[in-house]
Amino acid sequence: MQIDAHQHFWRLDRGDYGWLTPEAGPIFRDFLPRDLEPLLARHFIGATILVQAAPTVAETEFLLSLAAATPFVAGVVGWVDLTAADAALQIARLAANSLLVGLRPMVQDTADDEWLLRPCLQPAIAAMVRHGLVFDALVLPRHLPRLLVFLDRYPELRVVLDHGAKPEIREARLDPWRADVAAVAARPATWCKLSGLVTEAGAAWTLDDLRPSVAHLLAVFGPERLLWGSDWPVVERAGGYDAWRAATAGLLASLPETERQAVLGGNAKRAYLGRRGRPSEMLNPAPPRR
Repeated sequence: MQIDAHQHFWRLDRGDYGWLTPEAGPIFRDFLPRDLEPLLARHFIGATILVQAAPTVAETEFLLSLAAATPFVAGVVGWVDLTAADAALQIARLAANSLLVGLRPMVQDTADDEWLLRPCLQPAIAAMVRHGLVFDALVLPRHLPRLLVFLDRYPELRVVLDHGAKPEIREARLDPWRADVAAVAARPATWCKLSGLVTEAGAAWTLDDLRPSVAHLLAVFGPERLLWGSDWPVVERAGGYDAWRAATAGLLASLPETERQAVLGGNAKRAYLGRRGRPSEMLNPAPPRR
């Protein structure tokens, strides 16, 4: 089964998407399961990982309710304030729902570049490990040195690096990102999403713009620890789902079929759905090829 390892839903009237304003253009509207389903069918994708887009527990509960009613959603990566005194209790409460497969603090939006190193995170991280949850690292290149310390501090925590840590593709500035992301990849409990790169490249991106960063991610993580994600609907600001899926085919063309299928689904199943999430037999299978 092919899996989209990174997609979002939102409903504007909920009111907790502070980053989502009219300036966001085509994505400043509601996006719900009925909007994504035709895209998944067109690309023979049978399941998704639904990822938070607002820093509230209320949004996580909203996503879990959507997931429960949406057969193609295999799991939810939600949000909890990991620095809160009651974080471990909140995590335990939410983790009682097996559709919760991970948590994602929005590190890229924090004013404190040292946030990952705060000692007060320890009880929350311990609770994540205890409940088998993945830590989605939404970071920028400047955060990678702190992420390295974080990874060494919590070696039992499974970590998925979102969007390849957002390399500066548009500026053609891939250093020191190259060395830092290679150091992150050297930690065996880390994975990386092949997602969000077209947004970093800008609306006029070409396949050649993407090749250097994708080649580096393949080299350091290997095809066994890369997970393809659409970053839909954010991807609609940079060409759309179809264009990114077509680009992926070109970028992975040199891989053997087994390795391509790992990136396009098998790795997401291993990273997120080993102990949690919707059982495979309950997922909607992808439509047959015609």
